[in-house]
Amino acid sequence: MDIQELAGNIPVEGEYSLEGIDFITSGEQYLTFLLANEQYAVDILCVEEIRSWEQPTKIPNAPSYIKGVINMRGIIVPIVDLRLKFNVGKASYHDTTVVIVLTYHREESSRTIGFVVDAVSDVLNVETQDIQSSPAFGGCVQPQYIEGLINVGKNVVTLLNVEHLQEVEKHAFNANF
Repeated sequence: MDIQELAGNIPVEGEYSLEGIDFITSGEQYLTFLLANEQYAVDILCVEEIRSWEQPTKIPNAPSYIKGVINMRGIIVPIVDLRLKFNVGKASYHDTTVVIVLTYHREESSRTIGFVVDAVSDVLNVETQDIQSSPAFGGCVQPQYIEGLINVGKNVVTLLNVEHLQEVEKHAFNANF
């Protein structure tokens, strides 16, 4: 095979798909997933990997939504069940249950946490102007976790704030000795 033939096989941006996902030339990308039949999304640039569900090592006195920790190539990663954290259904684990491992980079540090979700759906390409602010009325997901809302056809996808998802609330436990 000569160099000209090889050059002719190089994909042009926007023309080809890679494993079913089209190359995207503009906008922000979000990974969508399901929690109790509701669609949510996170910034795809924060996604380290998507892992199949495995039982993590339990942490004593942790909040109920923290399922434990896993060892991911030498990094200890806390695993948070978003269904329990957001109070949207019971914690049940099936073949489609996965852990989305997210890393949020701050100026001087980064934090990696895994989030248990029912299933991964799709990758969305969204223009910034298409993200709507979330309404002020209450819901099961606290407002600090919501970045905005995205209309996708007849569905509304809740865009989650990765920085706030990384925060673990202080947990008071009863230490009766």
